[in-house]
Amino acid sequence: MDHSAHSTHSPSTGGRDAHAHEHDGHSGHSGHGHGHGHEARGHDSAGHGSTSWRTAAQATLHCLTGCAIGEVLGMVIGTAAGLHGGVTVALSIVLAFVFGYALTMRGVLKAGVGMRRALKIALAADTVSIAVMEIIDNTVMVAVPGAMDAGLATALFWAALAFSLALAFVLTVPINRWLIGRGLGHAVVHAYHH
Repeated sequence: MDHSAHSTHSPSTGGRDAHAHEHDGHSGHSGHGHGHGHEARGHDSAGHGSTSWRTAAQATLHCLTGCAIGEVLGMVIGTAAGLHGGVTVALSIVLAFVFGYALTMRGVLKAGVGMRRALKIALAADTVSIAVMEIIDNTVMVAVPGAMDAGLATALFWAALAFSLALAFVLTVPINRWLIGRGLGHAVVHAYHH
């Protein structure tokens, strides 16, 4: 989606306004309008408004990508090393947050934001979403009989893990929709996407 018509110059953003900056190569979030007549309504002038389900799903998918990398890696490491279930869950949670924040920070850093500010943006954008997903992911893994003790070569382990991530996605989309509609969560990172 080309938004070059919305571009204005501003010294603080390298000669471009934040709105133009947030839409460069931003087709993955094209359903997230900003009051300029785009196909889906975004935030109204108060930062609130209806956020499309598509936008919420895309934000959740972005968050789930980092979360899933960490979750799967933690479960694989813990299971392969024969760690206690609680240690494996803790490792999965830590890695999910690390990878979730890292993926968000990567895009923000590419936009020229400093490391400290990028970390603050990632924390604001992803903390609630990752926390909800981790609660769901790990609750399912612990609740499915034998899943935590099943080996990496078993269908039970992988089916439980896949189900836990899918359920986490489905249950987190409405939360992200609510957050984005209020200018919170993933909405804070939109200005930095390339």
